Amino acid sequence: MKLQPNNFSLETTTVWSFPERGKWATHSGKYRGNWSPYIPRNLILRYSKQNDWILDQFMGSGTTLVEAKLLNRNAVGIDINPQSVFKSETNLQFKCETQSKIYTKVGSASDLHFIKDNGIDFICTHPPYANIIKYSKDIEGDISLLDVDDFLCKMEIVAKEAYRILKKRKTCAIMMGDIRKNGKVIPLGFLVMNIFLQIGFVNKEIIIKEQHNCRSMQYWKKQNNDFLLLAHEYIFVFQK
Repeated sequence: MKLQPNNFSLETTTVWSFPERGKWATHSGKYRGNWSPYIPRNLILRYSKQNDWILDQFMGSGTTLVEAKLLNRNAVGIDINPQSVFKSETNLQFKCETQSKIYTKVGSASDLHFIKDNGIDFICTHPPYANIIKYSKDIEGDISLLDVDDFLCKMEIVAKEAYRILKKRKTCAIMMGDIRKNGKVIPLGFLVMNIFLQIGFVNKEIIIKEQHNCRSMQYWKKQNNDFLLLAHEYIFVFQK
């Protein structure tokens, strides 16, 4: 198993594009909506150091945790869906030379009571975009089942918990995309950004990430649309 990407270099601008999503270690694109491992790799290397504690409270298939393990960071991963936690634990079952401590837990991003105040060095996470992709049918507290208004209310609680557990002057990186309803754009990215700013975070970076290999793109290209296809996402890097 190849544990590192070929010819990797750290991103240096605020526009990121990864046509090849990355297949080193146990990474794959089989888990719908997961982010390319190039994203957490860049973020972890830039905003944390070895042996730091990283949190991903929307763990999904464990992409962030796999990168934390490869890069000798400690990490806590949380997901409300037990199947996702099982998938992450499976993806973490590889051997490497680092001494990382990696913990996974079924839980909600809006209730991190088991993490002490100012206990995390870096947050690196990729929440759902409201109910664009539903990750369960009926799990209570699953924000991927919520419409935009309810989603934003829940994200305010998520932001407050993130602020509480993050150390002062440390960073929180979150990827979020806009969505379209009835042909009109809903600027979900900026709405979520504004929530984090109102909680007390400040903007350190706003990164534009180009989308590739989106499953719905080919479908929409065949339709007679009077709108542009969304091909960007935002990575907001906040500082406490």
